[in-house]
Amino acid sequence: MNKPNPENDMEKGYRILLAEDEPKLSQVIQEELDNYGFKTDVAFDGRVAEKLFSQHHYALILLDINLPYKNGLALCKEFRAANKNVPIIMLTALGELQDKMDAFGVGADDYIVKPFHFDELFARIKVSLKRTDSSNNDLKCLDVEDLHIDFTSKTVSRSGQVIPLTAKEFSLLTMLAQNKGKVISKQEILEKVWDLNFDTGTNTIEVYISFLRNKVDKNFEEKLIHTKPGFGYYMK
Repeated sequence: MNKPNPENDMEKGYRILLAEDEPKLSQVIQEELDNYGFKTDVAFDGRVAEKLFSQHHYALILLDINLPYKNGLALCKEFRAANKNVPIIMLTALGELQDKMDAFGVGADDYIVKPFHFDELFARIKVSLKRTDSSNNDLKCLDVEDLHIDFTSKTVSRSGQVIPLTAKEFSLLTMLAQNKGKVISKQEILEKVWDLNFDTGTNTIEVYISFLRNKVDKNFEEKLIHTKPGFGYYMK
């Protein structure tokens, strides 16, 4: 891979925590991230990752699940409780749907199955670091029925009940709410929420829609998030 032009490197200076117990793979990932201008700390087990997290402020975290001493799921839950905004991407060989559901359930923002192309990893890192969509800069809040979205505090509530969302869930919900009544295709969601112009072949979007429904719709009689089979998703 060609080394990026530092003048065009918007990520230069961001500090990343990489928790990966396989030395060769962690070295390759660290070198590639260094090429992009990131500052990368590497932890080969869960206890070291936990210590580094307590000592530094990270812009993003990359977590393997099968880590010695303390696994990635436990770390993800702990890190999310300490910092609700830091993007957390799981890097793992575990590719079953339940594995992904478990990761998203403890607060992961994204999930990449090994082996992967580094271009895809970097694309996901890049979009995860875009914390605020420029289209929302002048929009302070948005209401859809009894759902309230506050863009200033990045909080969501329904009928006065606060609904905790990850950064990625917030972005997806915002996209649906801003396009109320319009069917949004999976490809458009990939492009605008994940900043990807290609289908990764995974069911990540379906998993996120499922999590949103569990949080936004499950405990309410009126359902806001709907599917149009073969076309995409929309908010009613």
